[in-house]
Amino acid sequence: MWYCQRKSIDRAKELRTRMPDAEVILWSRLGRMGSLGMRFRRQHPVGPFIADFACVSQKLVLEVDGGTHCTENERANDPRRETYLRLRGWHVL
Repeated sequence: MWYCQRKSIDRAKELRTRMPDAEVILWSRLGRMGSLGMRFRRQHPVGPFIADFACVSQKLVLEVDGGTHCTENERANDPRRETYLRLRGWHVL
C-alpha cells in the first residue's frame, strides 16, 4: 500500500512541472478561491489516482479533459477514477 501511495505522490510532483495550458490557466484562477475558503491543490493524489485539482476541505475534484485524456485507454480510465472518488465521498466536476 505504501509503495502505491509513494508512486502516486512522485507522479503528481512530476505532473505539476508540466501542466497543459488549460490547467495552468485554471490554476491561476483557482488561487483566488482561497478568500472564499476553498483552497485547491493541483495534481493531488487520492488513492491510486491523481486529481487535476482538489479542494480537500470540500472533497471537490475538478478534472480538466484535454490532451492528457485523448487516447481510448486514458478515457476508459476516467469512469474508474470517478467511481473510486465518488465512493469515498468526493464530488467530481
